[in-house]
Amino acid sequence: MAQTPGKEALILLPEYEGRTQPESVSYRALDAAAIRLAGWLQDRGAADERVLVVHSDRRLFAVSFLACLYAGAIAVPSAPPRGRGHHAERIAGIVKDAAPCVALTDAAEASDLSQLLASYGYGHIPCLAADVVPRSAAWQQPELTRDSVAFLQYTSGSTREPYGVVVTHGNLLANQQALQEVTGSSADSRLGGWLPFHHDMGLVGQLLHPLWLGATSVLLSPEAFVKRPMRWLEAISRYRIEVSGAPDFGYDLCTRRATEELPPELDLSSWRTAVSGGEPVRPETWQAFAERFAPAGFHPEALTAGYGLAEATLLVSGSPAGRAPRQRRVDARELELDGLREPTPGRPARSLITVGRPVGGSELRIVDPQSRAVRPDGEIGEIWVRGDSVARGYWRRPGETAQTFGVRTAGGEGGFLRTGDLGTVEDGLLYVTGRLKDMIVVAGRNLYPQDLEQTVQRVSSLFGSATAFSVPADHEQIVLIQELRARSRYNVNFPSLVTAVKDCLSKEFELQVGAVLLVRPGTVRRTTSGKVERAAMRRLFLRGELKPLHQAIRPEVQNFLAESRR
Repeated sequence: MAQTPGKEALILLPEYEGRTQPESVSYRALDAAAIRLAGWLQDRGAADERVLVVHSDRRLFAVSFLACLYAGAIAVPSAPPRGRGHHAERIAGIVKDAAPCVALTDAAEASDLSQLLASYGYGHIPCLAADVVPRSAAWQQPELTRDSVAFLQYTSGSTREPYGVVVTHGNLLANQQALQEVTGSSADSRLGGWLPFHHDMGLVGQLLHPLWLGATSVLLSPEAFVKRPMRWLEAISRYRIEVSGAPDFGYDLCTRRATEELPPELDLSSWRTAVSGGEPVRPETWQAFAERFAPAGFHPEALTAGYGLAEATLLVSGSPAGRAPRQRRVDARELELDGLREPTPGRPARSLITVGRPVGGSELRIVDPQSRAVRPDGEIGEIWVRGDSVARGYWRRPGETAQTFGVRTAGGEGGFLRTGDLGTVEDGLLYVTGRLKDMIVVAGRNLYPQDLEQTVQRVSSLFGSATAFSVPADHEQIVLIQELRARSRYNVNFPSLVTAVKDCLSKEFELQVGAVLLVRPGTVRRTTSGKVERAAMRRLFLRGELKPLHQAIRPEVQNFLAESRR
């Protein structure tokens, strides 16, 4: 920042195409705005205190977050409510847990945020519009160390209530080095994307990493991407972006929404590192994306898979840019029995893509979740991680911190983070196979819900997102909630679709499904990073709060629901 003050730090693309020009923010302007706001925060006594950061405007988010770091305050990023009830409840939950001394937001949203906080009993928390900063004393550089807390990253909560992960300045610096190791980025690189800043992948990977490098980041809003996914690829083409990434569903959306004839000006040849992370990486998605955009100059070897989590700041492992990650075809039944074996002819198989080797000095162990014994290569267990990127713990949750952080293996090795993810290591490469808490156990078999969800996608082109989980009705019964795509609900034979789903799962997994619900688009909840919120969908099902277009529920599941709702 000091070496190149006039260089573009951020290029912010407009929400609506053609209405306004992209906004360019130099390092000089970003630094000046952050210092001005940091001085006000210090004046308010915010040093070492939590500061809620709630912005729709991406420039103001960057200013507010950096101002917290400059002031020695602890930033607490959160999604803006935008009129969505579950977002408002999440903000209220974060405020209750973090107890911030002030909230930073946009002038256009300050009144609404104040009213929201007041409605939940937090009207005493002042809301400052970061674009209208009052006069204050001059900023003083705080005394910070690597152990000083930088921010609280509230987890996405796909399988449980969100906790505030305590990320230190040391964690942040260690993870920036890990990101550079995977992406091969430098100050001369141009990076970018559309991921939300209140999520670790957007915050650490697409905002802070380019700033740490002294590079330029080209940013599109998540809403603009969802409205028209091709804007992401057009930005890569126009601005010659070299490094960008998204969860698997982002690549899938681009493939499905692309027109039959790609625009002749679309040129993706500059995109040398296309990271996929944040949710399971599907080989079918990669293949379809690479084939669809090869005419636009996209190189398949640019695709690379990464693995990480908020509790490790962001990145744990990855494949180096420019090398196609290894894929393994394995026996699905053996995978259910905790092993990685070659496919057996005539039996279901599953493709896995490696998420690479540990980076940034991180170490991995594959551990039996019950005995805590380290498992050998090729055997599946819980992924444990240790290293400088692993966070301090959960904010004001000593019990949960003790269960998850600083744990020991049966052999006495300590300092590990329990990720809650399942995987295995083969030839030093990590393969992620599922989520411990999402796993469905039926007749002694371990089934991964994403396998069921992805298999059902092949039944009909009418099918969109899906979620699978189990309920303890007499014995474990599998429930599948399947969205129908927009404009596909008319003149559809719902019973035949349900029968096809049941037949598919019976053939592929030898399962009898307890319930199949066909629902409208947008019913299946996802976190801000695109992960299916299976726990939330399970709760909605158990409470009877879903409104299916059609459903088929076995009598034992109906009886269980009736008993549980009394």
